Amino acid sequence: MAALSGKLTKKLVENLSVGRHGDGNGLYLVVDPSGARRWIVRVTVKGQKNKMGAPLRTDFGLGGADVVTLHQARDRALEYRRMAKQGLNPRFNAQREIPTFEEIAQQVHIDRMPTWKNAKHGQQWINTLRDYAFPKMGRMPVDSIGQPEVLMCLSPIWTEKHETARRLAQRIKAVLDVARSKGFRSGENPVTAIKDAGALPKVKAKVKHHKAMGWKDVPNFYADLKARNAMAAKALMFTCLTGSRTSEALGLRWEEIDFDARLWTCPAQRMKGGEDHRVPLTDEMLAIIEPLKVMQSEYVFEGQRRHKPLSNMSMLMLLRRMQVEGVTVHGFRSTFRDWASEVANAPREIAEMSLSHTVGSNVERAYARSDLLEKRRVLMERWSLYVSGAIGKVVKIG
Repeated sequence: MAALSGKLTKKLVENLSVGRHGDGNGLYLVVDPSGARRWIVRVTVKGQKNKMGAPLRTDFGLGGADVVTLHQARDRALEYRRMAKQGLNPRFNAQREIPTFEEIAQQVHIDRMPTWKNAKHGQQWINTLRDYAFPKMGRMPVDSIGQPEVLMCLSPIWTEKHETARRLAQRIKAVLDVARSKGFRSGENPVTAIKDAGALPKVKAKVKHHKAMGWKDVPNFYADLKARNAMAAKALMFTCLTGSRTSEALGLRWEEIDFDARLWTCPAQRMKGGEDHRVPLTDEMLAIIEPLKVMQSEYVFEGQRRHKPLSNMSMLMLLRRMQVEGVTVHGFRSTFRDWASEVANAPREIAEMSLSHTVGSNVERAYARSDLLEKRRVLMERWSLYVSGAIGKVVKIG
């Protein structure tokens, strides 16, 4: 048998471009378009034939180049060639170190940390697997997981907790896809096979809307808020006027506000849609936030801790203290949307953009790149006047 040496070097392994690169003696480094690097070895099993009657020549994955070194790959390739020369099929005889499903999942979680929108989202990703997948198949070698094991995780919660189960399926699929790219699995992803086979019953998702206050009740409610000095009251007033989400309003920093342009630009990393969102500021909005400058905090709505924002529950707890039943903070976005349609007669695209909703198809958005700021400014000014009780009726917005 050949010695443990070849054409590749450690530097080449790290820098070679997309393709299959031979080291010699049947060992190859495969660089995928995604940048993933994995080892395979091609052997011909002595005395065995394929379906066409030709010598049985087979490729075997040896693992990803990020976890299997060049020396280890050559060592494993040598072992495979020895077995093939003896007439033993490595698929059934090789002693491979296959990681468990949990080990791969934890590594995927670590690798993707820089891509999470926030730490909470990243923690939810791994928690779903921890709660529903690890107890059933976490300790299993990742190459032994098939449809029965995946169904064992999904079936118990598929109808009762369908949204959780759907996300669990996505995360299991991602882990198994990574395992395959690293050479630890082969064949179709069982999550895909389960979906294609319709192995799980169809579940009609029930849309849960946030409970909203009727737009006719908002002026009186706002007047009550305005009489309060609590920071949560000021934050809720601002949230109601801007139609923003809770996290967007509470995470507001002074650096995001251009007082000369009367504009708040919420950065992409804090937006649900992942794009910057410009909010025109009205007199009423500015009257809320400008007095807060004296606090010299990093955040506009500072909480109990210095240079930290109010907690996400602060505004909801205020609603409860005010004994406002059946209403959520997020629901004020729906309140604004109803008012914009029923009272202001605002065009759909202006109302939707005011809520940072995506409007139109991908093609339409490619050509209509304006965020209609000035038209939205008119709408938000009218909304502020209505909410603050300055006017009772709003004319059509064009």
